[in-house]
Amino acid sequence: MNSTTTLQNIKKQIPNTITSGNLFAGCIAIYAGFDGQYDVAATFIIIAAVLDFFDGFAARMLHAYSPVGKELDSLADIVSFGVAPSAMVFSVMSDNFPVAWHFLSYSAFLIAVFSALRLAKFNIDERQGAIFIGLPTPANAIFWASFVVATSNLFTSLHWKFVLVLVAVFCYLLLAEIPMFSLKMKSWKWKDNRTRYIYLIIASLVLISSRFNAGSLAIVIVLYIGFSIVAFYRKKQ
Repeated sequence: MNSTTTLQNIKKQIPNTITSGNLFAGCIAIYAGFDGQYDVAATFIIIAAVLDFFDGFAARMLHAYSPVGKELDSLADIVSFGVAPSAMVFSVMSDNFPVAWHFLSYSAFLIAVFSALRLAKFNIDERQGAIFIGLPTPANAIFWASFVVATSNLFTSLHWKFVLVLVAVFCYLLLAEIPMFSLKMKSWKWKDNRTRYIYLIIASLVLISSRFNAGSLAIVIVLYIGFSIVAFYRKKQ
């Protein structure tokens, strides 16, 4: 095997190594979520999301796409952005739901089921490139991680029906035929990225003004959904 072939093989493994880091972080997040360590779980979900961004970035930069990498990416994402947030939501539900309605805590795992469906749909949907169709699983996971950390101490005062409705709404958004913009930019021009720039400015202001508190990321994700829906309906008119 010559040096060129060896270098190419090494380059191909870099994105897969980053994806494996995503999976590793997701496993830690699951353990921490079931154990009630919500801050730790949220931190590792965010780490997984960062690694998920960089594995795709590395694959594009190194021209190191592979069928194995594509499959590994989906498997890692279902763990980090499906099962991990489900573990957090289940744990906080089971601790705070009324005893008579405790069985409804298992509805938290619908987040994992619909995330898996979202990822399967993404893999075969050729429309999804510059835009997403439905809420991306990392955004959904970050919402739930932030929401649980921010409200875990208040969960007894949150009506359990509200939480169930929230689970249903976000499961719907994962599969909804609603275009949601990607933050990947083909150019830096304002006219080509107006929605993205306005969103990033407002999201930055929210994070700074809230001093990056636990619930700020949930607000940022809700803003992302709102911006995407408004942009979608404006384009239809």
